[in-house]
Amino acid sequence: MNRLACCFLLVLLDALTPLPAAAQQPFRLPTANHALFEPGSEEKFFASTVGKPWTTGTFGCVRSDGRQMHEGLDIKCLQRDSRGEPADPVMATADGVVVYLTAKPSLSNYGNYIVLRHHIERLEIYSLYAHLKRIREGLKIGQDVKAGETIATMGRTTNTRQGISKDRAHVHFELNLFVNDRFSTWYKKAFPNQRNDHGECNDQNLLGLDPRLILLDEHKPATNFSVLDFIRKQTELCRVLVCATNFPWLKRYAPLVQPNPLAESQGVAGYEISLNYNGVPFRLVPRAASEIKSKIRFQLLSVNEAEYRRNPCRRLIVKRGDHWQLARNGEYLLELLTY
Repeated sequence: MNRLACCFLLVLLDALTPLPAAAQQPFRLPTANHALFEPGSEEKFFASTVGKPWTTGTFGCVRSDGRQMHEGLDIKCLQRDSRGEPADPVMATADGVVVYLTAKPSLSNYGNYIVLRHHIERLEIYSLYAHLKRIREGLKIGQDVKAGETIATMGRTTNTRQGISKDRAHVHFELNLFVNDRFSTWYKKAFPNQRNDHGECNDQNLLGLDPRLILLDEHKPATNFSVLDFIRKQTELCRVLVCATNFPWLKRYAPLVQPNPLAESQGVAGYEISLNYNGVPFRLVPRAASEIKSKIRFQLLSVNEAEYRRNPCRRLIVKRGDHWQLARNGEYLLELLTY
């Protein structure tokens, strides 16, 4: 059996292997604020932007009248110290390992933040906790943590000009997929005059999933939530063809790759990729050379216009007259993905 056939066999076996029970390692809320699960209590849970409704603290195209993406949940504090500062413990959402932390708030609008990596259903999920007042003493990169273990104290650190007021103190919480191990090299090439203070855990290298939907689905009674199924069922914004055959996403998120017998027999010449509105590649189909009509590196195959109208803020695609094409943001994303 040749190497290509072996690779396809591994992908097929991976797809057919029963998943471990999702209940073995569910995600948890990162603070004691559980108002998310109380119908009608959204204002007790989400920290909104100034003068705006609670929805601006949720995930998605919820900022600047739908033009700006917010890749996490802003969770209100429950506890304050004698000076009125937030005092809530911030806890790991699942068992994992610390892959990044920074206590230099001037370097990011995240302020002090922590990133954990979790292995769930053969996927790498990265959780991020931002605007922290303090990171737990002694916490180090490479250290294992358990679900519910305190890793920090909620705060309001950031480098933005307007800052975060005491009354808006919150933790910004994300669940992400990781794009590329070679991010730093790609970033230096793509943006030679810009600094990268956070290495591979730069937020541009993390693609957010909606934690609210994940946590609510997981919390439903008598359900066996699967994060893999959640990702596979994302709504498609667009479908692209990339003439690349060896990039890290294929291995890191192998369960998202679908088998194609023709490509198995003829050889893989590229991948057809479905992207959701935040740019998450949630379905990848290998394509044989005979299935690829153009040698363009990145080709836009289809667009879901209804989804674009609902969620345009990432500006991955653009319509020029009657013709859709990849926008620069979309090209940057595919360049990073396949670098």
